[in-house]
Amino acid sequence: MPVIESAIQRVRLTKKQHDRNEPQASAYRTAVKRFEKAAAAGEDNLAELYKIASSAIDRAHSKGLIKKNKASREKSRLAKYVK
Repeated sequence: MPVIESAIQRVRLTKKQHDRNEPQASAYRTAVKRFEKAAAAGEDNLAELYKIASSAIDRAHSKGLIKKNKASREKSRLAKYVK
């Protein structure tokens, strides 16, 4: 553990940020994986799952979890499966 006060504060802050970001990142990854799994299986509710995944990607971008270009790239790759 750190000894310097500012380092101790950073450890606390980093843990708090991680605890806040991790569930949001997990929800984003889960939505994308759910869509990809459905696309691979050829399910017919892809439009609905794409909407959910796209929303999760946008939410992750707005929270600063992923960058703008990654969000755009992910949505573009997923959109190829929706007809």
